Amino acid sequence: MSLKLGLLVDPRTVGKYLKQGGRPRQPFGHRWATFIHNHPSAVVACDLFTSVTATFQVLYVFVAIEIGSRRILYDNVTDDPTADWARQQFREFLDGESDHRYISFTTVTASSQSEVDAALKGFGLRVLKTPVRSPMANAYCQRVIGSIRRECLDYLIPLNERHLKRILREFITHYNCGRPHSALGAGFPEPIQATVPASGHRHRLPPGHRVAQTPVPGGLHHEYRLEKDVA
Repeated sequence: MSLKLGLLVDPRTVGKYLKQGGRPRQPFGHRWATFIHNHPSAVVACDLFTSVTATFQVLYVFVAIEIGSRRILYDNVTDDPTADWARQQFREFLDGESDHRYISFTTVTASSQSEVDAALKGFGLRVLKTPVRSPMANAYCQRVIGSIRRECLDYLIPLNERHLKRILREFITHYNCGRPHSALGAGFPEPIQATVPASGHRHRLPPGHRVAQTPVPGGLHHEYRLEKDVA
């Protein structure tokens, strides 16, 4: 008030009227971050993004991630994301035996969204629809899509749909099993090597072990692991 009108208003007076009005409370009573913290393994986030081939064909990539483990559950590629195609994708990775109860997405099809919503409710899931043009509302899946672009597709041009599927399959295996995630304490969603033997020294490898590397995909990245020396 003093900046615009030159009037000084006591903060207690402002607080009294803010208690009467102010911003309405959220319908669920807590923030989205709190909800995710309380149900990390029950929420699946999914979304679509596009990739252009060497012949300028636009392909749509569907990605689904489990928020709690940061594990990419499923991916697929199509040139026509219809409602029937979208429903089939959910059937592929929603087995009904996991603890998934909520699914979050912005839009998964270019045609009928209501048909997809009805199918998801039939799977026993509660749909958490995020607002249109609000990527931060689906930040976990958008972060995965950004990682796929920055660490893989920005360096490779797929020749066709089959080639794109192969690239994504190799990178997602690396993402789940060989790429450290800071949110997991530099761990992996699907660790291949359960334990690392202690060496007893900060700068020496454990006795009888060596460092092995695997190029993925096609040498774009490298995975490192401990292996026992061959006698």
